Amino acid sequence: MLLEILKKRNPVHTIKLLSYLLICSFILVGCSEDDNVTLDTLQANNKKPLGTSANDLLSEINFTSLSIEIVSVQGFEPTTTAIDRFKQFLQERLFKPDGITITQRTIPSSNKTPFTIEEIIEIENNNRTVFNQTDAVTVFIYFADGSKEQDTEEKITLGSAYLNTSIVIYESTIRKLSSRPNAPLLSTIETATLNHEFSHLLGLVDIGSPKQTNHVDTDSQGHCNIASCLMSAAIEFGNGAMGLGDDIPKLDVQCIADLRANGGK
Repeated sequence: MLLEILKKRNPVHTIKLLSYLLICSFILVGCSEDDNVTLDTLQANNKKPLGTSANDLLSEINFTSLSIEIVSVQGFEPTTTAIDRFKQFLQERLFKPDGITITQRTIPSSNKTPFTIEEIIEIENNNRTVFNQTDAVTVFIYFADGSKEQDTEEKITLGSAYLNTSIVIYESTIRKLSSRPNAPLLSTIETATLNHEFSHLLGLVDIGSPKQTNHVDTDSQGHCNIASCLMSAAIEFGNGAMGLGDDIPKLDVQCIADLRANGGK
């Protein structure tokens, strides 16, 4: 699952974040052969296809707690504000009576940018230390110091949920985006990207949490057809009266209904 943005030469008021569904064996806009990942090297419970752990993440049936391991390249750590907002988002949607824990640490650069998905998986294999335990489901999030290999002048990638409990955030790309004139705050883009990609782990839209109503975007599989929804294929940030400003987009009622039907709040 990719969170991407189409770059405009002269942005004035609005920046649109475009996200494209990535499912192995499907070729969609923004996909390439590099995204067809092999799963052999990851531990069994954390190497499944995207969306297959949605109920485990949402409900308390199999796991009563969630442990998130954030590994960042030194100098490319997420903002404290983004992590606080991200955790609040999870607490609002997940049933985890024993709590949600987020741990962070840094590692040196791999010097492999721009990255293929296979290279991101290799980095995860070498650095992930937390895997599912008896009562705890786990997620690995890597904050990278570079871009995705297929980025172009017209389309850049902000993040990707590529396995059932794995996400990469292209922090270098996000920082470049946030430095543009009239761009949202860095913490706003980070939060929106984290929330959006984690929602794909939660099975949205209709990729693990079955849709309760027909709100799937037919032009961008895995996304919501409600324009203002966090899971819309185009998340729009404006400046104050022009749009969402630095507010974080929220899940639409139909997406929330899907999560509740699959064990979430």
